[in-house]
Amino acid sequence: MTSLDKPTEDTQDTEADDARAVTEAALFEAFGGVRGMVETVLPGLLFVTIFTLNNDLDMSAIAALAVSLVLVVVRLAMKDTVKHAFSGVFGVAFGVVFAMMTDNAKNFYLPGMLYTLGLALAYIVTSLAGVPLIGLILGPVFKENLSWRTRNPGRKKAYTKASYAWGFILLAKSAILFPLYWWADTEQLGWVLVTLKIPPFLLAVWLTWVFLAKAPAPIDVFAEMEAAEQAEKEREERAKAEREARGEDALDPAPGGRHRKG
Repeated sequence: MTSLDKPTEDTQDTEADDARAVTEAALFEAFGGVRGMVETVLPGLLFVTIFTLNNDLDMSAIAALAVSLVLVVVRLAMKDTVKHAFSGVFGVAFGVVFAMMTDNAKNFYLPGMLYTLGLALAYIVTSLAGVPLIGLILGPVFKENLSWRTRNPGRKKAYTKASYAWGFILLAKSAILFPLYWWADTEQLGWVLVTLKIPPFLLAVWLTWVFLAKAPAPIDVFAEMEAAEQAEKEREERAKAEREARGEDALDPAPGGRHRKG
């Protein structure tokens, strides 16, 4: 190895490390990180725990909905993003309403199970259509929007792989839960569902990280737009200066900028 080779390799390693760090940060932001996972698991865990202890649907449902609202209030008080907490509230609210309307505690889980199945199909169908859902979700986070579709085929391939991974993982989860919905009791279904909340999610996020870490860097379309606006502003300023200069020449045609007398 020559002395000229090492800096190049060091630069490449640094760029690769930076790309992985950016990918990790983007995934953490998009999927909520540890706090988002807690907010996803806690309401369902509280519901199944209370129902296992006393078989009281009303108390279990109210407790699950109350803790979801508390999580939103805490987010608001800390002036933090509330999208993950709000999604949890809506999911729990649908479950509570459905369970109470049917007077069947097991139906508390059904809206979430249907959402999981629908999401699995969405990941697979959008991948087949050439617009993988993960790309639509993460594109704005990486500041690349939809540039990966036409300008960055390596990233499109990575997003497609990641979307298929999410789709098939969620399909596998649905294949476990729906038979249990028909055959198991509420407590069994609830504990299995709580158990399956985090591991499939972590597997899908890890696979997404693996695919994207090996993909080309995102194209920062926001930076491109800012650069284009700055260039346009500079062109306008130069054009204005040139017009002003030509105007002065028209007024002062003689050398040195002075009119000649006849």
